[in-house]
Amino acid sequence: MPKGKKQRITRQRKVILEELRKVTSHPTADEIYQMVKKRLPKISLGTVYRNLEVLSKSGEIQKIDVDENRLRYDGNPKEHYHIKCIICGRVDDLHDLPDFKMEKKTSTITDWEITGHRLDFFGICPACLKAGRKR
Repeated sequence: MPKGKKQRITRQRKVILEELRKVTSHPTADEIYQMVKKRLPKISLGTVYRNLEVLSKSGEIQKIDVDENRLRYDGNPKEHYHIKCIICGRVDDLHDLPDFKMEKKTSTITDWEITGHRLDFFGICPACLKAGRKR
C-alpha cells in the first residue's frame, strides 16, 4: 500500500490510533495491545500488529526502529527525529533539527535516487542522569 493512502478506519484501528496518540512514550506493539485491551477486551495481539502495520504504511503513524529488540510506534506522523536513552530505553522526540531536505541535497551530489534516510541519536536521558545511572 503506498504511503499516504488512506485505509478504511475500523473501530479497532480507530481505538489503536486514539490510544497511541494519547502518549508520547513511543510504545511497543505489546504495550499498545495492553492499552487497547482496556477498551476492546476481545482484541488479539495479532490484530494490533496488523493494524499498526496498516497505519504505518498509510502514513498515519511512524514505526521507529531505535530498539534492537523491538519496534516502537509514534502517533505523530510528521517527520521528526528520535533520541533513545542507552540506560533505560526511553525514546523522546527531537524537533527543530536540520530539516529533511537532506534527501534532495544528497540526490544532487550522487547518482542515487534517494528514497529516505535515517538518523539515530542515543544518549542518557535526564531521569537517568539525575539518578546517577551511567553505562
